[in-house]
Amino acid sequence: MLTAGLMGLHREILLFAIVGLAIGGLNDLLVDLLFLLRRGWRDMTVYRRHPRMTTATLPPSPSPGRIAIFIPAWREADVIGAMLRHALACWPNDDFQIFLGVYPNDPDTLDVIFPVATDEPRILVAINPRPGPTTKADCLNVLWRAMLDAEARSGQLFKAVLLHDAEDVVHPDEIRLFDFMIDRFDLVQLPVLPLPGRGNWFARAISNHYGDEFAENHGKALTVREALGASMPSAGVACAFERHMLGQLVRPDYGGPFDPSSLTEDYEAGLQIAHRGGRGVFVRMRDRNGTLVATCEYFPNRIDAAVKQKARWMVGISLAGWDRMGWHGGPAEWWMRIRDRRATLAALVLFAAYITFFLTSLIALVAFLTPLRLLPFSPIVTSLIWFNSALLVWRITMRALFVGRAYGWRHGLTSIPRTLLANFITIMAAQRALILYAGSLLGKPLVWDKTQHSFPDLKTEP
Repeated sequence: MLTAGLMGLHREILLFAIVGLAIGGLNDLLVDLLFLLRRGWRDMTVYRRHPRMTTATLPPSPSPGRIAIFIPAWREADVIGAMLRHALACWPNDDFQIFLGVYPNDPDTLDVIFPVATDEPRILVAINPRPGPTTKADCLNVLWRAMLDAEARSGQLFKAVLLHDAEDVVHPDEIRLFDFMIDRFDLVQLPVLPLPGRGNWFARAISNHYGDEFAENHGKALTVREALGASMPSAGVACAFERHMLGQLVRPDYGGPFDPSSLTEDYEAGLQIAHRGGRGVFVRMRDRNGTLVATCEYFPNRIDAAVKQKARWMVGISLAGWDRMGWHGGPAEWWMRIRDRRATLAALVLFAAYITFFLTSLIALVAFLTPLRLLPFSPIVTSLIWFNSALLVWRITMRALFVGRAYGWRHGLTSIPRTLLANFITIMAAQRALILYAGSLLGKPLVWDKTQHSFPDLKTEP
């Protein structure tokens, strides 16, 4: 009786898993095919007639303007000093103003930034009137108000608002690139390129799985999204908003353009700009040395930190996004929002797939040790299993190719076993996200559930 019940449970979970994997696999396959078609078409048409533009051949903006750079900081004493010094050294002749948001109850960060900011007119420190942590959106709104005060004093409006985090390794050409592109678009997103991990092999694997995911998302998915005319979500770093368009998002109850109750205020701002008719663009451009103009940073290299970070993204995009952002636009926009919000359900499908694998192994062991007779799967189930197997081979091949393109062939090959680790982190993050979201529905406020960061030694690290 126990064995019969186990086999029945196995078949039900198996059916859920293979149907879910097939739907998700087809979804990803369609994105892959659209990317390959677009890439092939542009190679045969555009790039046969025109060389690829680099920042070396980029013309100056016909209407240059000053860029406001917002950097929110809560407990960033370990990184913010090095980040600011690097940014100032990268942009010696660019027209910008850094607005740095800090908290009165974060003395370590304050002790680090004031030696850098003292006598440096390009840095303006804004102290949040509320003790931290609030939310990142709340801190960004403090910076928005500080920017308005600066505009009132100077009588000159900023051209764009650029978002960066305290751990970002910025590129020397990005200010000039944003200045040029913001003339044509209301939101400009550059790639984010996670730095290869440090530490033991397990810590490196945790950190490098971010590189695997960003290599695909910022090497393929956002390109397809832009080509379809769907909204361009902000990644929160290396992203610039046209100043007047961002001003349209201001609400008095927010105290600025960002919703202080949101954990993914950057993502939501991108969707709101598209809903208001604004245009977003994802720009992959190389500099004179062939290096991608991107923001680099270290991502978490511990399981708990990775789970915490991904859970925050899931709460804001996959769970709260359903009721916060709704459904706007046409079929392409609906499809992209479904892809954005599938993360929690995808984690459940992955969990079911691993449970199925465990139950399959257990039943096979029982059948080997006892005279248990196993019934064959139906033709539909068998076909789906083979279909999913083919999709899995395609998926890991595509990931390896994109990771190899970004980091080299060794990283591309090692991305294949890292998929198992990535799935485990996703499942754990989904569990945490559901708990956090349930708490928010019961009235528990969401706060800045941040992770600790590190900044590379640019003298010794590439």
